[in-house]
Amino acid sequence: MKTKKMGEVSFSVQEDHDFSWLEEMGHVFCVFDEQDSGNISFGVEREDGKFFVKYAGAKPMDFSGEPKEAVERLRTAMSVYQQLKHPSVIRLEHHFALKEEYAAVFNWAEGECLHSHWSHGGPAKYTDPTSPYYRFRKLSVPSRLQALDTIFSFHAFVEEQGFVAIDFYDGSILYDFNNDVTTLCDIDFYRKSPTVNDIGEEFWGADRSKSKEEYELGAVIDERTNVYTMGAISFGLLGGETDHSFSKWEAGEGLFEVAEKAVGEDRGTRYSSVRAFKEAWEEARRRC
Repeated sequence: MKTKKMGEVSFSVQEDHDFSWLEEMGHVFCVFDEQDSGNISFGVEREDGKFFVKYAGAKPMDFSGEPKEAVERLRTAMSVYQQLKHPSVIRLEHHFALKEEYAAVFNWAEGECLHSHWSHGGPAKYTDPTSPYYRFRKLSVPSRLQALDTIFSFHAFVEEQGFVAIDFYDGSILYDFNNDVTTLCDIDFYRKSPTVNDIGEEFWGADRSKSKEEYELGAVIDERTNVYTMGAISFGLLGGETDHSFSKWEAGEGLFEVAEKAVGEDRGTRYSSVRAFKEAWEEARRRC
């Protein structure tokens, strides 16, 4: 283990690594180093603003793969951000290679991650009053519905562009509590449709948000998979997360029925697309 210090932050990597290039970009004011994707990310401030720098090529403490795999994934993700450019998603500014490593620079988005496992891991996510998720769940139902509107609108756009959402979960959601603004991040694994589960049970994603087919090697991952994800996120922000019972639901029977249909184990019973799901959701809201 090697401990590195950049600006006002310290972090550890499995092997020594040269981060001197980062200091040339500006003042490092925060680091996100507990990711299993192989990336280390930094908050950097300079005269023209604040930026989020995602970097692959080192060996973070929680990464069990090879750096070159993380580099290739990050490089491939750049076209995803370019094709899915949207007001609700953090904006990619530029990206570049450094020897065998790769870096992507995004405009900084104000907000707190709803799955901040590095500061509120385990039960603290749900019970600590300082946890972003805990605080979000204490917001009014209309405020949380507004956040879901942002999520659904973006994923309807994703669908229209011929993509499927992979590895979208509450860790992909930033919420600005001061301005009630939702920003989405970490869409690195989104793919062009059609695609399949090419990994098996360990397919990318959080268990609380994954559909049945996201555990089955060779299963189709498509619009109905996205519908499940939208329903699962709804239960995560308005209900009992993996407990899909009405008793834990906070937003009325009509919206519950839409969310329940979205997370059907039988793919055929779900809505056929995110657009269809969104229309049913909006109709249920009008009836409230």
